[in-house]
Amino acid sequence: MINARTVNLSHIASQFSGRARVASNYRRLQRFFQYVRLDGDWLAAAVIKLLKLQPPWLLALDRTNWKIGRRDVNILMLAVITRRARLPLMWIILDKPGTSNAAERIELLRRYCALFGAASIRTLLCDREFIGQTWIEYLLQNNILFSIRVKENSYVVLDDGRTYQLKSLLRKSYGGKELTVRSGQFRTMAASNLPPIRFAAKRLADGQLLIVATNIKPARALKLYRKRWHIECLFGDSKTRGLNMEDTRLTNPAKLNTLLVVITLAMTWAYASATLLKGTETIRKGKHGYRLKSWFRCGFDQLRNWILHQPDKAIQAWQRAWPKRKETLKFYRVV
Repeated sequence: MINARTVNLSHIASQFSGRARVASNYRRLQRFFQYVRLDGDWLAAAVIKLLKLQPPWLLALDRTNWKIGRRDVNILMLAVITRRARLPLMWIILDKPGTSNAAERIELLRRYCALFGAASIRTLLCDREFIGQTWIEYLLQNNILFSIRVKENSYVVLDDGRTYQLKSLLRKSYGGKELTVRSGQFRTMAASNLPPIRFAAKRLADGQLLIVATNIKPARALKLYRKRWHIECLFGDSKTRGLNMEDTRLTNPAKLNTLLVVITLAMTWAYASATLLKGTETIRKGKHGYRLKSWFRCGFDQLRNWILHQPDKAIQAWQRAWPKRKETLKFYRVV
């Protein structure tokens, strides 16, 4: 898959070594996705172990979707973001087009917290799609730190009972402003003894007002929200800049889940290869002021070369990220 740069099974079948016909290899791949089920929750723990990430982590929640014929592929994804890496941790394959609802988001966060706990979340970053009373209350009740962009025309009711639009309240507040919200889209919180929501605003270069709702310091929430874009870069890495995920013809949710696990492991291997190649060095910047390559693309290109010409190096990158078990297994005869 890595060498073919696609998840399309007919193209991957041509990459197999040996004398078997391409048609036979294609059938082997079909049987793999027919019978093998890889668990997404297991994957989350594996990715953390592979890259030796220490909590707390910056998480981003977003959705990606595309069409296969008339069928919609709609994935709600939770990703971990570090200085160098951005990788999927968990996801839900939605059986519908369009946005997710609060129940689906809460289910995803509950799965995550069951493995790592809410204290492992440094901040959860979400775009304007991820708003709503039930969702916000769940985050506050479980002490999950968040920075969520909200629409400019959202209404709030302040302590004095007056109703305002956020854009009118925050149009001149660039350092962030704390508001105690009683009703509207962000109802209070006082009745259930939940902490207040704070808001921060910033005027973007195109004139839009960026407003985030948060339960951390407003200025810090604005700064961290900039990193939400990394999940968009992740989607690019898994699609046109990397493995061309949208080339798949799989629509069955169970098979898609297995494919996403394989894609994530391949991306993790690419990051491990970049670490082996570059060590503590940084990627050089061009005249435009940006890195010439992303950390993913640097490792992905090198890994493809190693698989073809230096397979020992490719194996070393994997084993260095995830060392072999040291303990010796002992077998006892049962009488």
